[in-house]
Amino acid sequence: MRSSLQESLKTLRLSGLAASLDVRLTEARGNHLEHEEFLELLLADELAVRSSRLVERRVRAAMFREIKSLDEFDFSFNPSIKRKQVFDLATCKFVRDKADVLLLGPPGVGKSFLAQAIGHAAIRCGMVVLYRSIFDLARDFMTEETLGDEGNKMLARYLKPDLLVIDDMGMKQLPRRSGEYLLEIIMRRHENRSTLMTSNRPLEDWAKLIGDVPSATAILDRFLQHATIINITGKSYRLRNRGKAEPEGRRSTAGGEGLSPPEDTEPVTALSSDGKAASAPAT
Repeated sequence: MRSSLQESLKTLRLSGLAASLDVRLTEARGNHLEHEEFLELLLADELAVRSSRLVERRVRAAMFREIKSLDEFDFSFNPSIKRKQVFDLATCKFVRDKADVLLLGPPGVGKSFLAQAIGHAAIRCGMVVLYRSIFDLARDFMTEETLGDEGNKMLARYLKPDLLVIDDMGMKQLPRRSGEYLLEIIMRRHENRSTLMTSNRPLEDWAKLIGDVPSATAILDRFLQHATIINITGKSYRLRNRGKAEPEGRRSTAGGEGLSPPEDTEPVTALSSDGKAASAPAT
């Protein structure tokens, strides 16, 4: 490649085109490509590089705890998780429809994994995503720096994404006023943007967790209106390989009975077809 051409491509920030130009020139000469075909290939290379970089930037901005892909998830471990239903969510039709999703289940069954994987899929569909745990949300809004104009900027940060993922609802009681912040976010995003939440507690416990019955009622009233609810039961996905990793002597008691991972005995709430909450034990 001529140095002058290289400098021109650099000035125009066409790094994808510059990286593939020599290969494309060889391909054009060998296959006698027409000018239009050659130009189309070069532009496709540049667009592919830009698309990849955009995904990388949006993944960093999403602030995922971990980068997860649905291809990595072991659906055979827990039959209560329907593979087709999860992959349908990953098409992000619910985001385009401005609908919501709630993943309910005891700790460790894979809710955070699935939430982050769906969020990553949304980015690859060209969407803007923000991932925050419920405790991140509370801290973001309760710091002194978020008062006044700064508070409006923080709210805008939560309202802008096409998909907001709020993880870990129900791990413990939230700080005072957290319900107010969550309510404003849910109200402002309702039917305008999509929100995906995970929770390990029944819906009837949310008022106690939030510490504000009216706010909890208003949050659930709006959030559940257009929500897909996935109720996950079963053993801990996080501990699925624990028995294989530990030495044989540590996996059994003195009496020879195998140790099983701890299971959550809290009931998990499912929704009946009429929209009412009903409790079902986690098994």
